[in-house]
Amino acid sequence: MIRSIRNLNRLLTIGRVLARHDALFLLEEILPVARFGSRLLRGGRAPVSAGRPGLRLAAALAELGPSFIKLGQALSTRADLLGEEMAADLSGLQDELPPFSPEEARRIVEEELGGPLANFYSSFDDTPVAAASIAQVHFATTREGREVAVKVLRPGVEAKFHRDIDLLYWLAEWAELTVPRIRRLKPVETVKTFEESVTLEMDLRFEAAAASELAENFRGDDNFKVPEVDWLRTGKRLLTLERVAGIPVDETDRLRAAGIDPVDVLAKAAEAMFKQVFRDGFFHADMHPGNLFIGEGGQLIAMDFGIMGRVDKRTRRFLGEMLLGFLSGDYRKVAEVHFAAGYVPADQSMDTFTQACRSIAEPILGRPLHEISIAKLLGQLFQVTETFAMETQPQLLLLQKSMLVAEGVGRILDPNINMWHLAQPLIEGWMRENLGPEARVRETVSSVVGSLERLPRLLAETEKTYAMLVNQGLKLHPDTVKAIFPDQGRIRRPSSLLAWVIAAGLAVALYLK
Repeated sequence: MIRSIRNLNRLLTIGRVLARHDALFLLEEILPVARFGSRLLRGGRAPVSAGRPGLRLAAALAELGPSFIKLGQALSTRADLLGEEMAADLSGLQDELPPFSPEEARRIVEEELGGPLANFYSSFDDTPVAAASIAQVHFATTREGREVAVKVLRPGVEAKFHRDIDLLYWLAEWAELTVPRIRRLKPVETVKTFEESVTLEMDLRFEAAAASELAENFRGDDNFKVPEVDWLRTGKRLLTLERVAGIPVDETDRLRAAGIDPVDVLAKAAEAMFKQVFRDGFFHADMHPGNLFIGEGGQLIAMDFGIMGRVDKRTRRFLGEMLLGFLSGDYRKVAEVHFAAGYVPADQSMDTFTQACRSIAEPILGRPLHEISIAKLLGQLFQVTETFAMETQPQLLLLQKSMLVAEGVGRILDPNINMWHLAQPLIEGWMRENLGPEARVRETVSSVVGSLERLPRLLAETEKTYAMLVNQGLKLHPDTVKAIFPDQGRIRRPSSLLAWVIAAGLAVALYLK
């Protein structure tokens, strides 16, 4: 009850902001009364925002602060929930806030490092170079003379986020209870995924670990660089990275003036995206132009590792087969992999889903090569899933958003080249290596070897269980004895074969437990 009162009070505050921007439609599906509250909450005044619904919503979320800016960015991946136009409008939501004071930044640094700032940095620039909803960045120089970028968590952001996440859970639970058709979209699970993502983003040690893992994956690759983590100057609310310099990827004139071919950069970007998704299953999920720079010689330099995505090998195989099916026009194959992966229930029509895939793909793939958007194709596929009772796949939604951002970068570099066309041979090679006959033989051999390695333990458990049966007997409840031997007043000592069968069954059960 207290939780409901607290959340209703918070919801009223949020409702006023949404109403001021004429964006109360966000709550109308869950709370029908909201349809009548917009003018009332505005006090009869005109909305402060104009334009499409998604633009008005983005303005309202920006005013509501850090948690809702992050929520808007997460919702921009949900074209299946909000529609393609609104999702696109939210994708432009700027994660920018006024900076907090340098005194606060210095205090947090000293608390995290456990001593005066001068013990760790010979200089610390009080003017931040970037200020976002979660943290802001200052340039500094270490005592050893290395130039670094210091990311400092915004004070109080954790408490505000946890307050707002409880409200989102409450609304999601209410939506699942009152709007049955929304349940397949898994609103509670979506909030949980959002909570996990932002919780990790607010612990800068996790961002440091993500940067370190990505750097390890690309060790020895001269085309892709990740700044080195300074672990001695990193903590929960503090991240220190090697300071790097480069040209923003969207400044193509500067790239050409520096003798760097944008087409070459695009090819490297396509290869890096392929390696992250298919080779490693670990990808940068926020690679917008502000997080991607080009160093000398056309080297890609990634920044900001707060939002990362993972796809397991099974999902990578599904994605590879699906992409190749779409690119080759084999829509039956696309449908088959959806059914095989369990994304579409078996009671749905394979033929009808094949037809749906064709209806989505043909208008997109029939365009000139450079205009083809795989991300848009996936987005439209997710939108028709309700017809086929296909459950939402959060890991694919994040990947689809990342693809959309990557395609945007690709069109900036060269609008006449399709990055997926550049990546197609890489995907096909990966598929041959991981789905071809040799790969299947390797998997079979690996499975057999694994079974043989477990066999000694299984036999040992069987021997031990058999000894227990022989020496101590198997004690059963009288009712169980009567059920097994209805025509006998007593149970005979198990035969050797029966004992072995029972022992083996028990050993397997114990092993699996």
